[in-house]
Amino acid sequence: MKVVILAGGFGTRISEESQFKPKPMVDLGGMPIIWHIMKLYSAYGFNEFIICAGYKQHVIKEYFADYFLHTSDITYDFTNGKNEMIVHHNTSEPWKVTVVDTGLNTMTGGRVKRVKDYIGAEPFMLTYGDGVSDLNITELLKFHKSHGKMVTMSAYNAGQRFGVLDIADSGAIREFREKTQGDGNMINIGFMVCQPEFLDYIDGDSTVLERAPLERVAKLGQLMAYKHEGFWQCMDTVREKEALEKMWVSGQAPWKVWED
Repeated sequence: MKVVILAGGFGTRISEESQFKPKPMVDLGGMPIIWHIMKLYSAYGFNEFIICAGYKQHVIKEYFADYFLHTSDITYDFTNGKNEMIVHHNTSEPWKVTVVDTGLNTMTGGRVKRVKDYIGAEPFMLTYGDGVSDLNITELLKFHKSHGKMVTMSAYNAGQRFGVLDIADSGAIREFREKTQGDGNMINIGFMVCQPEFLDYIDGDSTVLERAPLERVAKLGQLMAYKHEGFWQCMDTVREKEALEKMWVSGQAPWKVWED
């Protein structure tokens, strides 16, 4: 199953870092945060990624173009008129990465729609390129298959900052809306599983994923919530980046579920 990662936004809330690179490429522990997200999926056996790029998309392409060299020990032999590169040790992951320029001003739904041909007519995973979690991808997929609905969205109780989900006891999402005073509901943290027909609910570049498409499938009873009670944190601000960096440096990063 392919993993689609939204990585095309401007990252204005962390402009100190995103002035020079897309937010998913902001370093966390010496590696871009998108690398941490991909490592989570890879730990559960999902190694094919489609990255929906936009703002400064060349940075993402150049990073993966050089990734093999960055993760290998190399000898460059110029002796006796040779120009030879010898790879001694390679620790790069078994990833297949497709980076797609989905436009500078395209909305989140439009970005997903633009990679439809790369997804194909099969279920796919979808998440944001700016949040880390210890979410169990195997259990998420198991839950998605169990209910037979069109979309599963991971939900998490993160306070009052984000849009909220009204979830029935059955797990069905009845409403997907902006927060109001007094809300204590769970929020959308991405880590979705989608059936291919969900793409038909996205009109085009101006479509915001979190608006019409998800609202429509929710009203149809086709949007389910996988409740995550572990760790999740987005990296919207420098303060959040510093907090995550501190966890990583201390060796207490909850999202690091993979072995070195």
